[in-house]
Amino acid sequence: MGLKRYLPILQWAPGYGRDQATSDLVAAIIVTVMLIPQSLAYALLAGLPAYVGLYASILPLMVYAVFGTSRTLSVGPVAVASLMTAAALAPLAEVGSPEYLAGAVLLAVMSGLMLTMMGVLRLGFLANFLSHPVISGFITASGLVIAASQLKHLFGVQASGHNLLEIGRSLWLTISQFNGVTLLLGGGTLVFLVFARKGLKPLLVTLGLLPRVADILSRTAPIVAVVVTTLLAWQLNLESAGVRLVGEVPRGLPELTLPSLDPGLWQQLAVSALLIGVVGFVESVSVGQTLAAKRRQTIDPDQELIGLGTANLSAGLSGGLPVTGGFSRSVVNFDAGAETPAAGAYAAVGIALATLYLTPAIAYLPQATLAATIIVAVSTLIDLPALGRTWRYSRPDFGAMLATIVLTLVHSVEAGIVAGVALSIGLFLYRTSRPHSAVVGRVPGTEHFRNVLRHQVELCPRVTFLRVDESLYFANARFLEETVMDLVTRQPELRDLVLVCPAVNLVDASALESLEAINERMKDAGVRLHLSEVKGPVMDRLQGTELLSHLGGQVFLSTYEAWQRLTDRSRLDGQPA
Repeated sequence: MGLKRYLPILQWAPGYGRDQATSDLVAAIIVTVMLIPQSLAYALLAGLPAYVGLYASILPLMVYAVFGTSRTLSVGPVAVASLMTAAALAPLAEVGSPEYLAGAVLLAVMSGLMLTMMGVLRLGFLANFLSHPVISGFITASGLVIAASQLKHLFGVQASGHNLLEIGRSLWLTISQFNGVTLLLGGGTLVFLVFARKGLKPLLVTLGLLPRVADILSRTAPIVAVVVTTLLAWQLNLESAGVRLVGEVPRGLPELTLPSLDPGLWQQLAVSALLIGVVGFVESVSVGQTLAAKRRQTIDPDQELIGLGTANLSAGLSGGLPVTGGFSRSVVNFDAGAETPAAGAYAAVGIALATLYLTPAIAYLPQATLAATIIVAVSTLIDLPALGRTWRYSRPDFGAMLATIVLTLVHSVEAGIVAGVALSIGLFLYRTSRPHSAVVGRVPGTEHFRNVLRHQVELCPRVTFLRVDESLYFANARFLEETVMDLVTRQPELRDLVLVCPAVNLVDASALESLEAINERMKDAGVRLHLSEVKGPVMDRLQGTELLSHLGGQVFLSTYEAWQRLTDRSRLDGQPA
């Protein structure tokens, strides 16, 4: 079982049969058709030669089939990782230079090493520090930046920049030099792809095709656009009219590429590699879990770290750029009927055949076509209405989301994601440093206890029940002390205080000291401290501590038991219950 955990292929390969192979092969053909233009486009988005995208779509798919746990995740270059790659390398090398390509290879290798090590150490939980509003804001802003960065290819102008302000300024200065043929070609492709996304399937169904066949054909629209515009560029010699083409693509399979061993470059790219890896991991796990749930399957996040890590290592060692699980490709893979990760391996064979036999044709592919493909693909990433939803539900989360979007748009992708993570952690610490607590009373005639401010409940002047709705740790220990002592000060007749702890999952050393201090101070005030509904794991940690040894009161199994015992005692003392 230990070997199967690290090599998930051993879990499904022994029972692999002809029916599964057929389903995987059909899915692989469809994904390959979709992956070729995407791979080329995302390589150009990263500032790399188009063929680098093909290289990054061969070995990673095969490696993920061995180490990945998702049956339908399709690994390869994606828009956000490509944008982050370009942002990381821009300050270090000129786009198109050998140093730039070497930096992309190193980013893939470093990201792979980091993810693999995190998986071995079972650190998948660290990705939880990227809250959903932050990830949503980051992806939305990245989608806007990516779309804006492709406008230069649609207009056929020279423009640059790595945030919205820089790109907008550069486009404004060069837009008058646009190329009409390029704009016509790119704009026509964009309109066709937008129509294909929404209107092609209903049209094909109206013409008599089965819905499933129409759906598959509509998803091949990008390859249709690639074929048609490539033929136009070749037949009409559009390059002479100023249309920029992909250009010569090396023919053949990628060769083994060793990363740079320059310590300075490793240090400069370390943070970027970590961010690319973690953001890609969060995106992949989210997609993988969503698709797995539809078939009542599961994925292992820690093993996914290893799967994505080794995929990135193989991408770097084969001359590619960082990769991760793509949303659109994975959904297509799922809908096409992929049964196992073997579908990815079959798709890798298809990409390899393309590098062997299709590269002469790819040279005539207009860059405007790839730009249109990217714009349509990233449009699904942009979710501006999420700002309104988050604002209505949680203002602090809205603040973190907005800061992420603004910084990504006006500064850089790294600044956006780092600020978002920092704000998320800061907000978490702030919220949990002031834990919600409530004085509760008994709902008449029941064993239930509710907040005295929300319900009509029974109370006892000499006994107070304080429910603590948060785990206790260093950040909120002192706040609990202040809350308890304020309560005791305001109730001079109080003789028993019960801390009701159903939501307390942790008591760390700082909180333990605070509880011990509360116990001693309450003894001095003539009040007994009791605990109720303490969870088993928490009670195990408290056994043998000074708190339980010197507790002024008792530990009750339930709040109702504490109510019965303490209110009875109050009656014996002659006080009203």
